[in-house]
Amino acid sequence: MFVRLWVFEPQCYISDMSTDKPLKMVTCMSCNTRVFIPGDLQPLSSVPCSKCGHSIMMPLRLRGIELRAKIASGGMGTVYRSFDTVLEREIAVKVMKREIEEDPKGLESFYREARAQAALNHTNIVQIYSYDDWEGQRFLSMELADRGTLDSRIEKNKRLPELEVLDIGIKVASALDLVLKHDLIHCDIKPGNILFNADNEPKLVDFGLARKADSEPDDDLRGTPYYVAPEKVKREKETFLSDMYSLGGTLYHALTGHTPFEAPTVEELVAAHVHIALVPPNQVLPEVTQATSDSIAKMMAKHPGDRFLSYDELSMALEFARTQLLIQQSQTPEVDRPKGKTSWWRR
Repeated sequence: MFVRLWVFEPQCYISDMSTDKPLKMVTCMSCNTRVFIPGDLQPLSSVPCSKCGHSIMMPLRLRGIELRAKIASGGMGTVYRSFDTVLEREIAVKVMKREIEEDPKGLESFYREARAQAALNHTNIVQIYSYDDWEGQRFLSMELADRGTLDSRIEKNKRLPELEVLDIGIKVASALDLVLKHDLIHCDIKPGNILFNADNEPKLVDFGLARKADSEPDDDLRGTPYYVAPEKVKREKETFLSDMYSLGGTLYHALTGHTPFEAPTVEELVAAHVHIALVPPNQVLPEVTQATSDSIAKMMAKHPGDRFLSYDELSMALEFARTQLLIQQSQTPEVDRPKGKTSWWRR
């Protein structure tokens, strides 16, 4: 077989002279191997990697950005692992769905989310780089955080170590404090909205439901039923304490492997947040320290006024719990430490 080769960084193009069919060299994001794929594939379409079988996507160029692999898809658009060819760095790009572009309300929601998140410069919030349009295709470029969500980590490991849960809580609480300083509340804190980057830093995302901190309550129940604050269920005024409750529910789930409340229907589930007493984390999992259990239980107090009254107060409580845990671990021989058995329970 005779081939003709052209090299244009960062891709290599080749054609089989016997068939004159083009091939394109790309990198598999799973096995990191450079392989050839059919050069006539439509952009964003995929074929299996010849080495590991992982799906490989035909890249798409949007200005100086090359979309290389799909990360996730949601109601507003699809997120791709991408490469900024000008600054030579990996980024994420969220491409708006075509049907959203044709919906004025959807278009405004997409732009509002991007604008709200772009104003927040914090280590633990995914940074927005730009909002752009290329040949009619609207997209956001942003910081890459492609090492999974807290939700996927819970699903894989069942529960996370207490120290890791406290570290996530401290960092996300700091991020939410900045959100509040910008007169916003997130309104949808949950494990699926906490991503991780290559340095294992938690990153808060998805400001699609974010609203002004002093907004009046509306008729819609916003948020995820497993983590929704009681005052939201009762259609009372939302404040940053509603976000704090949802963060508490998120940490509870990560720590114990159970959501705070479980019920056969959504109606019963949201009612449980209002009427059913929370089982403290250390009653679900005895090896959880008292300070950690008390902190999460206070975050999830039924009445907002019984929660921590500021993120500074919350952060101090979580930091104290972290310090107590480290002292306990330093004094306990490793062979005597709990092996992580869970107390199974039902409601």
